[in-house]
Amino acid sequence: MEKEIKKLSARERIETLLDKDSFVEIDKHVVHRCHDFGMEKKRIPGDGVISGYGKIDGRIVFVYAFDFAVLGGSLSAANAQKIAKVQDLALKNGAPIIGLNDSGGARIQEGVDSLTGFAHIFRRNVMASGVIPQISAIMGPCAGGSCYSPALTDFILMVKEQSQMFVTGPNVVKAVTNEDVDKETLGGAMTHNSISGVSHFLCNDDEETLMTIRELIGFIPSNNMEDAPVRVATDDLHRVCHELDDVVPADPNVPYDIKDIIEPVCDQQYFFEIQPDFAKNIVIGFGRLAGRTIGFVANQPNHLAGSLDIDASDKAARFIRFCDCFNIPLVALLDVPGFLPGVDQEHHGIIRHGAKIVYAFAEATVPKVTLITRKAYGGAYIVMNSKCIGADVNLAYPTAEIAVMGAEGACNILYRKETPEVRQEKIAEYREKFANPMMAAELGYIDEIIEPCDTRTRLIQSLEMCRNKNQSNPPKKHGNMPL
Repeated sequence: MEKEIKKLSARERIETLLDKDSFVEIDKHVVHRCHDFGMEKKRIPGDGVISGYGKIDGRIVFVYAFDFAVLGGSLSAANAQKIAKVQDLALKNGAPIIGLNDSGGARIQEGVDSLTGFAHIFRRNVMASGVIPQISAIMGPCAGGSCYSPALTDFILMVKEQSQMFVTGPNVVKAVTNEDVDKETLGGAMTHNSISGVSHFLCNDDEETLMTIRELIGFIPSNNMEDAPVRVATDDLHRVCHELDDVVPADPNVPYDIKDIIEPVCDQQYFFEIQPDFAKNIVIGFGRLAGRTIGFVANQPNHLAGSLDIDASDKAARFIRFCDCFNIPLVALLDVPGFLPGVDQEHHGIIRHGAKIVYAFAEATVPKVTLITRKAYGGAYIVMNSKCIGADVNLAYPTAEIAVMGAEGACNILYRKETPEVRQEKIAEYREKFANPMMAAELGYIDEIIEPCDTRTRLIQSLEMCRNKNQSNPPKKHGNMPL
């Protein structure tokens, strides 16, 4: 039996999203201007998009919602003008903009006029990028050109078994490539949350999607000139986290869950993870320390040993850049054996994709703190917010290992002509030298070696020290990030 999908109407979605009685509608009486194909008889006030502004937790946000009940939520020139108007207002007033997408795409009857409407929206998405937060919820079909406005925004949410995104639908795929695929497999919520990485949140229904947006808004500022909202810190700033003392296994080859370190140190032990189903070898998300929003980027040892691959590099780099755009300090947790080896990774551009992380961390001017929990090997150590990349504070557990590579790999290269017995001796010697953070600390690459139970206190102190950090990059039009 198929699951019954409970979809809210466009107006119900807006009312659920915003604070009670706060919505103010704009362009309620706008109608389309098309007179072809009998469209002059189908003029409905509002014309398939509801737009305006309201509040989330008392803060102004702008919103537009496609109404699938009106001509399939198709985009007309008039609809595009309505959306562009609230985009302009959001940008001028420094407030987030939220799009609730449920649309069949461009209105075929209007031809190029509808397509031009998409162009107006896309351009404003780009101009607003890094200035105001842009959030897209895909609450139904989103096909063709209508995919690219959400793709240009900061966060995308999708609903299980209800929303789809694809540039070309199953019928076109079948006609062009002769591949048989259904809508869910081609562009459903599970596909885009776990395989493509297009979506950031996977929700069960409309209400959960809208509540997730409200929670997300609570972690981020309204624009790039403000800081994120600060909550009253009711959690003890000096809380000792004894449970962290046993998280990192003594055996360096045994995996563990990095979230077992992130969650205990956050205020109320709450971590708001982003893209949990995509590139699981790296973890990103928001938490609060001393009431302030922090962006966490962490290698995940229990998936691919925490190594960096193409997808993990893309996932981390984009999140780092979002945090830097919106003045959100960054905490990096390292347990990384290196970049994932393999022909497939090399041929698909791990060099190009891996460079995105180093670019993002090096470019970021927000406070940046790094904690090495265990392995920090080679180029992966460098790119993950190492001291010379620009980290403000670098901490390490006593279990940290900072080296070019693991002991076995290093000695098999350095002493490959020696007997196995000699190699074993050299491996033990290499471990004694590098399987601890002392050499890096002696050289000043590690600022302090801390006990795991003190993690929360040390992170809060480090971020407090950096709170008034004032750093600017050289003037330029923009950099040329590897893409």
